[in-house]
Amino acid sequence: MQLINNPSRKDWSRILKRPTKTVDDIEVTVLNVFKDVKLNGDKAIKSYTEKFDKVALDTLLVSSTEISDASNNISDELKNAIQLAKSNIEKFHTAQKTKRVFQETMEGVECWQEKRPIQKVGLYIPGGTAPLFSTVLMLAVPANIAECKEIVLCSPPNKEGKIANEILYAAQLCGVTKVIKVGGIQAVAGLTFGTESIPQVYKIFGPGNQYVTVAKQLATKYGVAIDMPAGPSELLVMADESANASYVASDLLSQAEHGSDSQVVLVTTSQKFAEEVDSEVYKQLDNLPRKAMATDAINNSKSIVVDNFQTALELIDAYGPEHFIVSTSNDDFFVENIGNAGSVFIGNYTPESAGDYASGTNHTLPTNGFSKAYSGVNLDSFQKSMTFQKISDVGIRAIGPSIELMAEAEGLQAHKNAVTLRLKDLKS
Repeated sequence: MQLINNPSRKDWSRILKRPTKTVDDIEVTVLNVFKDVKLNGDKAIKSYTEKFDKVALDTLLVSSTEISDASNNISDELKNAIQLAKSNIEKFHTAQKTKRVFQETMEGVECWQEKRPIQKVGLYIPGGTAPLFSTVLMLAVPANIAECKEIVLCSPPNKEGKIANEILYAAQLCGVTKVIKVGGIQAVAGLTFGTESIPQVYKIFGPGNQYVTVAKQLATKYGVAIDMPAGPSELLVMADESANASYVASDLLSQAEHGSDSQVVLVTTSQKFAEEVDSEVYKQLDNLPRKAMATDAINNSKSIVVDNFQTALELIDAYGPEHFIVSTSNDDFFVENIGNAGSVFIGNYTPESAGDYASGTNHTLPTNGFSKAYSGVNLDSFQKSMTFQKISDVGIRAIGPSIELMAEAEGLQAHKNAVTLRLKDLKS
C-alpha cells in the first residue's frame, strides 16, 4: 500500500481518486447492447451470453427442477448459516416498517402518507469471480417484507449454463418469483425493456462491475428506477495504535479480494501503526486463494497518515466511503460526527464481513463517493410514499380563498376556477 504522510488538502481529491474507468470508456458498449436487446429481445440476450459468458443457452429461465437440485447440493451447515443470516436481515428490515403518517393541517383538511410496494423489481446478482448469494438475501428479503408482487432475479450462468447452487437456494428461500440466467449489461437491458423471457420491471437493484453500473444509469433514461450507482467495492478504515493491526489488515484484504478494481484505504494518526498494518497485509496476502486479484487492489490502495482525528474526519467525509470501519481510542468522535458513509462498523470486533453476510444490515451500498447523497438499500428502497388528502366543505371554505389568490398570482386561472366553482356552490 502506498504510504502518504500528512497530505496537503489541495491534494486530497487526487489522492482519494478511485481506480475506475470513465463512463466514456464503456458507454458506447452499453448503448449498443441496449439497442440490440430492445430490438431483438431473447435472441440478443442469448447472443451476448454466448459472447461474454461462453455458453449457449436454449432457455434463459431457471426451472423448478434446477432449483430443487441446487437445494440438494448444499450442505446442511451452509443452509443453517444462510437461514441465520436471513433471520437477522428480516428482523432488522422488518423493524424499518413505519405507520401511516396522519395530520389535519387545519380544520377540515386531512393529509396522510402511506407506504406502498413497488410492484415489479429486478435483482441483479453478480456471478463472475464470486457468486454473491449473500446479495440475494440482502435484496429479496426486504422486497418480500415490502410485499413486492414480482421479484425477478438475474445472474450470469457459468460455462455449464448453470447458476450457483447457493444463489438458487437463497432465491427460493427468500421468495424470488423468477430466476433468469443472464448477467452483465444484457441483464439490465432485459429488465429495462422486457423480453420474451425477462419481465420488464419498475426498479433494478444490485451491485456489479462498471459496465453494470453504467447500464443501470442508462436504464433510468427509459423510465426504470435504480437503487443507486453501485460500482466496485471499497473500504476505508480509520484506526490508531489502540487497534489490532492484524484485524485491520484482514478487513482491508476482505474488500481487496472482491476484485482488481476494488479500493481500500487506511487512515491513521500513527505512521508506525500504518507500517505494522502494511506488513500484516502482505503476510496475510500470501495465504489468500484470490491473491492475484487482491494484490491488484492493494496496489491501488493507500495508507494516509494525518495529525489528528479532526483532520481524519474531514478527509473521510471528503472520500465518502462505501464501508467505514472505525477502531480508535475515541470511536464515539467518528460515530457522532461522520457525515458521508454507506455503512459504519465500530470497534475491534466488528469486521465489515459481518455486514456483508449476517448481522442484519444491508450490504448493497453506494460506492464511488455516492454515499454523500445516497443511502444504502433498506426497506424504503422497495416502497413508495404516497400522499393522500381529503377536504370537507368546512375545509375548502377555510383554505379556498388562499388557493384562489395564489393561483391568480401565478396566472393559472383554471386552478383558481377549480376552487371558485366549489365555493360558489357552497354559498348557494
